[in-house]
Amino acid sequence: EAILFPASSIMCRLLGYLGSAIQLDRILLKPEHSLVVQSYQPQQMTAGLLNADGFGIGWYGEPENPPYAYKNVLPIWNDANLPQLGRYIKSSCYLGYVRSATSNLSVDIINCQPFLHQNLLFVHNGFIDNFRKTLYRPIRNELDDFAYQRIEGTTDSEHIFALIVNEFETNHNISLQQALGHTIARLIKLAHTDKIAFSANIILSNGKELAASRYSNREASPTLYYIKDHHFLTDGVLIASEPMFKGEWISCPEASIIGVGENLEVSVNSIS
Repeated sequence: EAILFPASSIMCRLLGYLGSAIQLDRILLKPEHSLVVQSYQPQQMTAGLLNADGFGIGWYGEPENPPYAYKNVLPIWNDANLPQLGRYIKSSCYLGYVRSATSNLSVDIINCQPFLHQNLLFVHNGFIDNFRKTLYRPIRNELDDFAYQRIEGTTDSEHIFALIVNEFETNHNISLQQALGHTIARLIKLAHTDKIAFSANIILSNGKELAASRYSNREASPTLYYIKDHHFLTDGVLIASEPMFKGEWISCPEASIIGVGENLEVSVNSIS
């Protein structure tokens, strides 16, 4: 039986890029339906009207080094520094995110994504219904001490990331796609007993690869698309909640994990 999200559910917008090194503003500011535009004029959100509760950008210098992040609780359109940073920062891998905060989860810099751990970057679009009263404790019970203690904020998103961190701490040879798949499987199991609604559109990176999921345990998942080798990108793959410019965007199948390898080959696998 399908689980329907309550009317209070809120969605965010996200993106992930892997390819030849480009300036940040090329994907963040210049597209006609950029992440900035999606913050105040989203076209395919399943709930909510604006993404005005902060934003974050993550990128890599060298993939073997820890990534960088720039976060703000301001709406992305109100950050006067961003156009200048967009012209300065150049990278071959980005994750970006604009937030529409879920009810009762505070708008605080500590809750802004992307979340980082060692060489990992993570962004999440979705929510766990009534998180503090449903899966807050069950998720924490799944974590070893290291992953448990690295949680600093209060969001469902960071707790999902903690599950991913736990996967890597348990098995250092696990791939991005495997860690993401195992985490979704844990959430499915935890949510099943009490039919707790959750949504997990996620992008995860180590600077060399991307892994993304499109999943929810309701009738329809939030949208997620990818495009490869468009003239706007030259040589790269872009994953986004909504198409950002005209081109042959491919809708990611529901209940799937999308992988982008170091050679930029795209793979799609079902979440069983």
